[in-house]
Amino acid sequence: MIRVSGVSKGYGEAGEARIEALRAVDLEVPAGQFLAITGPSGCGKSTLLHLLGGLDRPGAGEVWVAGRPVHALDERGLTELRRSAVGIIFQFFNLLPTLTALENVELPALLQGWPAAETAQRARELLEEVGLGARASHSPHQLSGGEMQRTALARALMMRPPVLLADEPTGNLDTEASGRVVALFRRLGAAHGTTIVMVTHSREVAEAADRRIAMRDGRIVGNT
Repeated sequence: MIRVSGVSKGYGEAGEARIEALRAVDLEVPAGQFLAITGPSGCGKSTLLHLLGGLDRPGAGEVWVAGRPVHALDERGLTELRRSAVGIIFQFFNLLPTLTALENVELPALLQGWPAAETAQRARELLEEVGLGARASHSPHQLSGGEMQRTALARALMMRPPVLLADEPTGNLDTEASGRVVALFRRLGAAHGTTIVMVTHSREVAEAADRRIAMRDGRIVGNT
């Protein structure tokens, strides 16, 4: 489902000020696997995730996601990738504050022109799956951090993407809420056949994944 071959990424001009975020990284992730990427701040793990989601471009190498050459796509192709093939969850939820939980989940489908009735039904089903059926009409400010992240997870699954990317999804949650969110990742990933790549600082959170890789200084240094 994911193949990264010889990918490097640097920032800044050549010389002492240049930062090499990734150095000739190779990685393959089979369909349906839940992969956790760990490592210290600045090791390149978030940069790698952004390349997988088409949020940034590699300086060298190839990135393939769901059969698409992400490294070669133009802006229109990258937008389509994120709309249909990749769901992305961030640490800070990124819910629209003026919309209810249900409306936030519906939004990706409505932007794609789905019929309103079909959109509402699927959004309600997803909120039920993440345990928020009774909170559908609540605004983000009425939800706890864990509930907001579960809403973001439902929204990311709205378009049935084969790949789900999560950047520190438990970074703003307490231990109990973190455990619930990661358990949902496992259960929903298995139920929907979704390939999940999660970046995390937490060793405990990473242990919930099927596979873990460790990064340091822009390279993969461990694979278990």
